[in-house]
Amino acid sequence: MLVADFDFDLLEELIAQEPAADRAGARMLALDRRTGAWVDRVFRDLPAMLRPGDLLVLNDSRVIPARLFAHRAGLHTQTNHHTTGRVQVLLVEQLGEWEWKALVRPGRKVLTGEVLDLGDGALRAEVIAHGEFGERTLRFEPVDDFFGVVERIGHMPLPPYIHREDRAGDREQYQTVYARERGSVAAPTAGLHFTPEILDEIRTRGVEIVHVTLHVGLGTFQPVRVERVEDVQLHAERYTISSETAAALNAARREGRRVVAAGTTTVRTLEHCSREGEEFVAHSGSTSIFISPGFEFRVVGALLTNFHLPQSTLLMLVSAFAGRERVLKSYRHAVEAGYRFFSYGDCMLVE
Repeated sequence: MLVADFDFDLLEELIAQEPAADRAGARMLALDRRTGAWVDRVFRDLPAMLRPGDLLVLNDSRVIPARLFAHRAGLHTQTNHHTTGRVQVLLVEQLGEWEWKALVRPGRKVLTGEVLDLGDGALRAEVIAHGEFGERTLRFEPVDDFFGVVERIGHMPLPPYIHREDRAGDREQYQTVYARERGSVAAPTAGLHFTPEILDEIRTRGVEIVHVTLHVGLGTFQPVRVERVEDVQLHAERYTISSETAAALNAARREGRRVVAAGTTTVRTLEHCSREGEEFVAHSGSTSIFISPGFEFRVVGALLTNFHLPQSTLLMLVSAFAGRERVLKSYRHAVEAGYRFFSYGDCMLVE
């Protein structure tokens, strides 16, 4: 199977540049994966479409303002640092207490051994390793409350298809209402539609809600660079499953209750962990699981997800769940019907 088999035509004006004024007012395409039939709904209908006894699993990872601006201060061995150019740094994964993997743009001139001044000197970092496609490993000089400084000087890492600078409002709008565990560099966007009122209504209808944490990392920003689906390899991303969530998942499976995953990040966490042992257990780890057509789903019985980029691994995951032809046909309908696409766009419920 080829990556090109997951292509579709998308009008540029359908790529949402702004969040919806009303989170729960987003449109929702409900797709029956057995028949391929769909119905146009709105997200506010979701509570009535869930079943009493369902287990809804949300990803509570919190987006950090990971896009920072830096000046190249010169080589670490120099005593008189001098400004040599402005670069953009995107923190993508914490490797240690003071070490981070980052994307640097423009990256070609930023060499191992250079020092970067970030936020007009609020942070300083040495480039200690060099990777492909602009990847660098940075070692920061220790400071009090590193994340507090990042929150103060950083910008929300809006995806590259949003053609504007981030604004103050994105700090709230590009974040789920239940985000808790900071560490993502992109929002788990299926969750952006939930409001506290919708969550309360879901619980009132007899649906149990639990959380996993998967920190969305570098893979979100990297295009697929191979031609064949079987050659795709994903970057590892860190996850955590709590004892409460593990117990709820085990109970739902024993009792034959449906597990509804909000977002592809939740799907990947659950399906990865289902392959770790007979039952779910509380633990943290990392996963690079890649889900494409032919994959055997062991946990997820329904999926809430936004619309994804052509030829993306996320579109392949949805196609694995519902069938490539059915998904692409429903995407063609979404384009014709004027649905809003990608992170700030509308969503699908696939059952």
